[in-house]
Amino acid sequence: MSKPLRRGVLVGLAALPAAAPWVSARAQAPDFPDRPLRFIVGFPPGGPNDLLTRLIAPGIAERLGRAVVVENKAGANGEIAASFTAKSPPDGSVFMLASNGSTTVAPALNRNMPYDVRTDFVAVAPVGINPMLLVVRPDLPARTVAELLALARARPGNLNGASAGAGGATHLALELFKAMGRLDIVHVPYKGGGPAMADLMAGQVDLYFGGLSTALPHVKAGKMRALGQTSLERSAAARDIPTIAESGLPGYEAAISYGVFLPAGAPRALVERLHAAVDATIRSPDVARKFVELGADPQFGSPAEFAAYVAQDFAKWAGLAKEAGLKAE
Repeated sequence: MSKPLRRGVLVGLAALPAAAPWVSARAQAPDFPDRPLRFIVGFPPGGPNDLLTRLIAPGIAERLGRAVVVENKAGANGEIAASFTAKSPPDGSVFMLASNGSTTVAPALNRNMPYDVRTDFVAVAPVGINPMLLVVRPDLPARTVAELLALARARPGNLNGASAGAGGATHLALELFKAMGRLDIVHVPYKGGGPAMADLMAGQVDLYFGGLSTALPHVKAGKMRALGQTSLERSAAARDIPTIAESGLPGYEAAISYGVFLPAGAPRALVERLHAAVDATIRSPDVARKFVELGADPQFGSPAEFAAYVAQDFAKWAGLAKEAGLKAE
């Protein structure tokens, strides 16, 4: 995918209603159903997936000439929404915004999922990338990724890394770091990111991969130290923090990515029209400006490029799951 825009502040979206239609004044497109389109999101209102969906829904509606209704089908880390979308008619009446947590990560760890991202969806358009931060307790004698790698190699099995739960994004970021760095770091799973960061700040654990928007305030307050971002490029929200890839582990990437998908079998014309609507919406200066508060830098790419990215992401996590013996909890 092409280089993302690096802008913005996202404000006021948490107050939007749980399901609101946006109607365009343009003539309705003949190739989409003559009824409101259902934009599915797999999480409750107020979270990053939901906010991004509601941010781009009005622009999609305007450009397609249809009402677009955001529909929250929360549960099972986005898997309920993905399963629903996969089984929906491929006529353009249903499409979804999903993160790689439910489209590539979960299926890579659990081959018994009721859907397969490689066969049950059409990848329409990338939306954004949300990096995590590799953070350590303030007194850990490592101020850079290179120093942390050296410390972990000098003390195999002595450092521990927290996660917000086994099998989740923060856990897999840690496991990828261990695998690429050939490190022996003990995994300590918590029931959520809040308890994990609390113990990190208290010095009970050594390191953690936390969401940029939640970890950065603690970094700025001096309660933990940020060593690197998990995306391949620095986020606009943290320009002064280098990426892990540029700091000792070339190619390392464990960011949370978001994209729009249609059910498999959707006609090419629908895919191209929806892609154009999503792409143009994200390129809108006002929309692009609002991404950064969530730490989600806009992303752009053709359907083919996005499909290749999804396939690569699935292969990466499937390979890591096999190598590290990881399974969904």
